[in-house]
Amino acid sequence: MKFTSTIALVKKAAENGYAVPSFCVWNAETMKSVLDTASRLESPVILMNGWAEFLLLDQHATASIARGLIDDYSIPVALHLDHGQTIEQVMEGIRAGYVSVMLDYSTKPFEENAAALERVVGIAHPLGIGVEGELGAIGRADTTSVESAGPSSLTDPADASEFVARTGIDMLAVSIGNAHGIYARKPKFEFDLLAKIRDAVNVPLVLHGGSGTPEADLKKAISLGMAKVNVASELVQAVRVSLMEQWNAGKNTYAPFAFADAMKEMAKVVEKWIRLTGAAGRA
Repeated sequence: MKFTSTIALVKKAAENGYAVPSFCVWNAETMKSVLDTASRLESPVILMNGWAEFLLLDQHATASIARGLIDDYSIPVALHLDHGQTIEQVMEGIRAGYVSVMLDYSTKPFEENAAALERVVGIAHPLGIGVEGELGAIGRADTTSVESAGPSSLTDPADASEFVARTGIDMLAVSIGNAHGIYARKPKFEFDLLAKIRDAVNVPLVLHGGSGTPEADLKKAISLGMAKVNVASELVQAVRVSLMEQWNAGKNTYAPFAFADAMKEMAKVVEKWIRLTGAAGRA
């Protein structure tokens, strides 16, 4: 079985009023937890990882393991490179077989961001690979998130229109009050701004920092164009809490037993987000 095009999945979601959940994975066990849950719920799903996860598995190992696993499933599965830090890192993902890539130059000046994304699109599109860019910096909601740097800056609709037109990207990650990590307090999404961005561009929008987003806010964001929702921190938190609780209690000191229980907790988070995004039954 081959990976499904990320762009095809996200466009279908945008046209039908739901979002595709994109889950952070970092080894075979986390991939299988996501795939098992998505298969049971008949949901399309995106497996994603980036520079932090590459400390465990590089792009080639990740793609190889994912390709081996998806043979056992009939649901559509995409593999996405999240928060690529450099053009070379993105190129390595393309060589490894990712079907979509993100170059995150959102903290750089507009011209540098646009020029870099235009270059990536020129390489990726002839190969049938989708490209995600980010405009407006999405910051961190807590101190444990490894994604992004510095404070948030909101996406300007006029800049977004020019950015998409110049680069030819397929998906745009936007900053509307969202942040990476676990929110210490309820986020305040700028929905009027989101509506203006949606009207200014002709590509699906991406919500980074899905973890902790209130259900009502998530559904409203989806109704206003968010067609891909990234979830990472809640997954990491579920695994960390499970392992700590088991080992502090002297339970499952043999690591495979502990990780098996942790994957059950991770699966609960995956199911929650598949249902929240409206992706259940959309495979």
